[in-house]
Amino acid sequence: MLSGLSKKEEEMEMATPPPQGSFNDSHISHKNNQNGIVQSLLTDLYQVTMAYAYWKSEKRHEIAVFDLFFRKNPFKGEFTLFAGLEECLKYLQNFRFSESDINYLRTILPPSVEEEFYDYLGSLDASEVSLYAVPEGTVVFPRVPLITVEGPLPVVQLMETTLLNLINYASLVATNAARFRMAAGNKQLLEFGLRRAQGPDGALSASRYCYIGGFDGTSNVLAGKMFDIPVRGTHAHAFVTSYVGLQDLKNRLLTPLDGDSPTDFVSACLELREEVCKTLDVLHEETKESELTAFIAYATAFPKGFLALVDTYDVLRSGVPNFCTVALALHRLGYRAIGIRLDSGDLAYLSKAVRQHFRKIADRFEVPSMANFTIVASNDINEDTLHSLNQQGHEIDSFGIGTHLVTCQRQPALGCVFKLVEVNKQARIKLSQDMDKVTLPGKKNIYRLYSHEGHALIDLMQRPHEQPPDNERRVLCRHPFEESKRAYVSPGTVQLLQKLYWTKGEIQEYLPSLKEIRERAIQSLATLREDHKRALNPTPYKVAVSADLYQFLHDMWLDNAPIGELS
Repeated sequence: MLSGLSKKEEEMEMATPPPQGSFNDSHISHKNNQNGIVQSLLTDLYQVTMAYAYWKSEKRHEIAVFDLFFRKNPFKGEFTLFAGLEECLKYLQNFRFSESDINYLRTILPPSVEEEFYDYLGSLDASEVSLYAVPEGTVVFPRVPLITVEGPLPVVQLMETTLLNLINYASLVATNAARFRMAAGNKQLLEFGLRRAQGPDGALSASRYCYIGGFDGTSNVLAGKMFDIPVRGTHAHAFVTSYVGLQDLKNRLLTPLDGDSPTDFVSACLELREEVCKTLDVLHEETKESELTAFIAYATAFPKGFLALVDTYDVLRSGVPNFCTVALALHRLGYRAIGIRLDSGDLAYLSKAVRQHFRKIADRFEVPSMANFTIVASNDINEDTLHSLNQQGHEIDSFGIGTHLVTCQRQPALGCVFKLVEVNKQARIKLSQDMDKVTLPGKKNIYRLYSHEGHALIDLMQRPHEQPPDNERRVLCRHPFEESKRAYVSPGTVQLLQKLYWTKGEIQEYLPSLKEIRERAIQSLATLREDHKRALNPTPYKVAVSADLYQFLHDMWLDNAPIGELS
């Protein structure tokens, strides 16, 4: 049955209540609280040992700035969708070490760790931390900081692993979903990944962020309850094979939609079967009576939502004739069936053949709507499958996608990193023989420059003291590392990408609903030129630095790079 859950629950049962008085509490009453597994101890041990070393060397009050970014777009594409920000803010709301956390840390840290350090941990929260971020659902690109975190060095260091965990998978699976959406065009997309996801939390995250990426619904009932995502589903092969024959039907009656007296629905189906089979050039003996029985049972249970899985035995010789028989019987009682699902075989060929069968039935029985029954396809579909189906031509209206979507089989991780760029207003840089791993030092303002036609042209990073770009003057944009790559840009409009989302212990910006984030993702993707989004050999989007930041970066590079000696 295709059905949706209409009510959203106000709280997650595993949640920890956030502090009172924040922007989120007073304005975002529909928000779910934090996932109970996301807490301060959800980190790597070396974050705790570094925090102790900072504390021991009297660096606890130094103010550090970290950038969280990635170095390469996933799936051989040239864009990424940013997701996971709301969960990061919930994490900050609840950041603290409980007494049991500290007692556990005593058992895993060396005995030499001073007791005062545990007192220090017990006093920590995120009230001295500020977090700047790109709005969730925005298209982002390599090297651009998705979030920038500023605060006491040990405190922000303790947050690194958790923030990376909350953003890496969320952004990866949202991007994967967006790529499926572009490949599918305007066809309905349903996420069926719960049984194949990496554990229950991975499954819930997948349902949430696939919806942001453009999917229309999920099979995951808990995700529907928690996030108000439309829930969809039908029946499995087990339902069909559980029936042997018509004798299994204990209830033969179905009340017409107009409320008249109940009708013997089984007899109505049997009366139609012969003519349906004749119309479709199938012997009724070829159809499986046990399958017909299962379809009758399902239709009587869900007469307004009858969608049948038709490939248990033979799609064209049994499944479709049996479905059409039951669908016609429903129609005569005032109901309208939804359609069928294909879960195996040549999806392009079968969908076209099934559509032809539907048209024959519609013409023969003078029910035009039956020509437009929904055809749903599943069967281990990936992005390449969708492109292939488009090339072949098909009649599929809706795709159910699981394994390749939620596990991101084409690329298992996004690879976000969390790098120190400033301490006490002094810039820091990390050098490497691998150019991609050299960091951009210091705090930065990030702007997206748009053409006069509204297309995103380039992302530009500047030092905080620089004059922001505007549409009244052209600005020089430079590649961070390649001296010859530079260009003047005269933008039509300019967007400041990062906003201050958290400071002084409170959320500072309105947090949109999941539907609003999904809409932002659609709009943000629409600003990209088609050549940036194409599946094969997409054009790289440009990310640049200002002339000032370029010079500052290279001066720091020279100052920090060791000078070799030849002998």
